[in-house]
Amino acid sequence: MPPTPLPDLLDELLRTYGPCGGEAAVRDVVRRELEPLADEVSVDPAGNLVALLHGTDRSAPVVRVMAHLDELSMMVKRVDPDGTLWVTSLGVMYPGNFGLGPVAVLGREETLTGVLLLGSEHTTADSTRIWETKPDQGDEAMDWSHVYVFTGRSGEDLAAAGVHPGTRVCVHADRRGLTRFGDFVGGYFVDDRAALTAMVGTARLLRGRPHGDVYLVATTSEEMGGIGASYASRTLPGDLTLALDVGPAEAEYQVTVDGGPVVAYADDAVVYDRAVADALVDVGRELGLHPQTAVWQSFDSDASQSQASGQTARAALLSLPTLSTHGYEVLHSGTVDRTARLLAAFLTRPLPVSG
Repeated sequence: MPPTPLPDLLDELLRTYGPCGGEAAVRDVVRRELEPLADEVSVDPAGNLVALLHGTDRSAPVVRVMAHLDELSMMVKRVDPDGTLWVTSLGVMYPGNFGLGPVAVLGREETLTGVLLLGSEHTTADSTRIWETKPDQGDEAMDWSHVYVFTGRSGEDLAAAGVHPGTRVCVHADRRGLTRFGDFVGGYFVDDRAALTAMVGTARLLRGRPHGDVYLVATTSEEMGGIGASYASRTLPGDLTLALDVGPAEAEYQVTVDGGPVVAYADDAVVYDRAVADALVDVGRELGLHPQTAVWQSFDSDASQSQASGQTARAALLSLPTLSTHGYEVLHSGTVDRTARLLAAFLTRPLPVSG
């Protein structure tokens, strides 16, 4: 079977549910694409997909490249007898990031459709929860205490479907997928499905073999603290964890959405390995990819969380410049390919020595 074109793969990944702790369906898609390209593929005890590509120099340092499987989602906090679901977030986001609308309730026995609601505009201060969020009234930012999921099912029906506190709730399939417009694409969960797509693109370009062994790791629960990445960094060979993730295309960072891949030099958790960052910039410039550089704030990654917890000696981050991170995200249509080309070229060269 011919390989899936990268834009189509991104669209498929965006449409696949993958909340923290429930990433199996996304992992299966990535595994399907990586298995023909890797020397070994396995799933570790943390649920990470691990694909090993042997290098031409088996004595060279090993590199671990990571992109996360999980998406921002919700979790049921309590179930009212009338079937109303009260939810909280899995990962840093707010109801406005998703918008009100249909959601998928991933019960153990059945996946149900519900609707994330605030309530009617045509209400007064008697409806306190709604009134609080009106700009001309309570003027509070809408938070998870203000919204609920209407299911149209009774509490007994939900229990039979395996819905209870702890059940994951995702943006519904009807609202997912890739929107193409001009030179750009958009969708929910470009973070981190675009990076997973770039990882697959990198593997395809590395058929000529990387310099040293490379572990491509699709990780679990990044949005909850880099849990899968920290485990993989501790248990796999090598001293360097290099994360692929989105990065905010915002003026404060001098990063543009139509520019080249972004090499990060620091974020909230760590200062990234300067020798690796410099080498990524140099490779990008040689290839004419116009790499951008950034110091991220209000941000961390699989690599920085792994290093901050003492699970890797060295950390690096290559970001895909993205508008509206943790919202309805927008990416230049050439970004995935440019990121894959830069990373693949970097991995065919000797790993720079840390300064």
